[in-house]
This record gives sequence, structure tokens and C-alpha cells, in this order.
Amino acid sequence: MSASQNRKPHVLAADGSSVKLPRHVGFIMDGNGRWATSRGLPRTEGHRHGLQALRNVIRHAGKIGIEVITIYSFSSENWNRPETEVAFLMSLLRRFVQRDLSELHDANVRIRIIGGRSDLEPGILSLLEEAEELTRNNTGLNLVVAFNYGARSEIVRAVQSLAKQVAAGDLKPEDISEERVSNALDTGGLPDPDLIVRTSGEMRLSNFLLWQAAYSEFYFCDLHWPDFDEAAFDKALECYGSRERRYGGLDAKAL
Repeated sequence: MSASQNRKPHVLAADGSSVKLPRHVGFIMDGNGRWATSRGLPRTEGHRHGLQALRNVIRHAGKIGIEVITIYSFSSENWNRPETEVAFLMSLLRRFVQRDLSELHDANVRIRIIGGRSDLEPGILSLLEEAEELTRNNTGLNLVVAFNYGARSEIVRAVQSLAKQVAAGDLKPEDISEERVSNALDTGGLPDPDLIVRTSGEMRLSNFLLWQAAYSEFYFCDLHWPDFDEAAFDKALECYGSRERRYGGLDAKAL
């Protein structure tokens, strides 16, 4: 059975009302370091607790029937962080695959990795490919992991792919449409995010899903990511459910 067949289109809000669910939620998981610093802990502890918050969000998304969640796990700019912090983040990635992959697989979660791969260290690349390959035929929640990811780079890769098809004579320039561009992106075949959540009080996309977010709803909260729990997730979903998405048209009340 597919994720769309399993999904519940509505959930109950705190006041008992029905809230329409988004199909696809993107998360910019911000504030791990600030969470740790505010507690007098090393930044690595923030990342460790942030991983547990991610586990809780994945379980909750699967339980309530969301089809896709995309997490901004490591941007192409994050390599500029201190070497010790990058090394710790890579160790967390290895730990996540080693400890969580079998549980995600048993829960029918399909993992998909987006982002540049050509310059990744072979050991990291093999871990990502292992996660994708093991879960390839799963039909539940789609967990999209943006790793070594930057939206501008993604768009450049998509344009290069289309340009090669034009140069080979397989595609006419006038046949390049929004749909073709969308399908050439790393997220090709997935629905665009309905809702993008960013924690820690920052209010920007930071090079995340720029093309795909054209009509997304945004939800910004002051919680640091390690404090983002199921209740905070439900609050974001309630806020999303209260909005009317017009895609450039008029509010139904204005007609």
C-alpha cells in the first residue's frame, strides 16, 4: 500500500477541530549549537540532542500520515565550519545509518538523498547509497535527506542536464518547461513542499529548496531544534491548516 493510500488527510487539533495535513513538510533544523551554548554545553551536545528530536519528528510524521518530509541535514556551506564540528557531524551520520536505518526500514520508510555527490568522501557516499538501496522499495513515509545540498547548485545541475539533452539533439530548447525543470531537480517525482518549518527564530531559506518552495507556506518558531517535539510539530500543522493557499489567485472570501 502506498504512502498516499495510508495517509490521513486530517488530524485533530488541540481544540478537537479537524486540521488538513500537508503532503510534504520541509525542515530547516536550526539552533543545535545555540541550544548547547545556552546550557553551557559543547556544540556537539546540541547536535546529539538534535538527532533525537529528528527521530521523534520522523516517527510522528509517519504516525499521522504525512507523505514526505525533507530535512536540511548538511548544506554545501557547512563544510566551512570548524573541522572538529564537521568530523562530529559525520560521525553522527554514520551512527544514524548504523543504528536507525534498520528501524526506519522496518517502519516502511523510504530514504532518498538529495545534494551533490561527485565530491563526497567514498565512505560517506557508500553510507548514503546503502540507506537508499535498502529502503528503495518501501512505500511508507518518504524521508528526503538534503546532504551536501545547496538549492542553487541543484538548479545548476538540472540546467546542465537539460543542456546536455539539447546538445545531443534529444530535446528542443522550446520544449523546456517548468515540469521538465522540476523533474531534472534532485527532488524529481516528489510533490513540492506544502510547508517549510524553520526553528531557532531565523526567517530565511538559506539556499533550501528554492525552486520547490515557490508556493510553500512558511512556519518560523523560536524553539531551538533540540526542543522541537511532537507538540511543536502539531502546532506548526495547526497553523498550516488555518491558512488558505491561493497559488496567486483570490481568497474564496473575496470572490
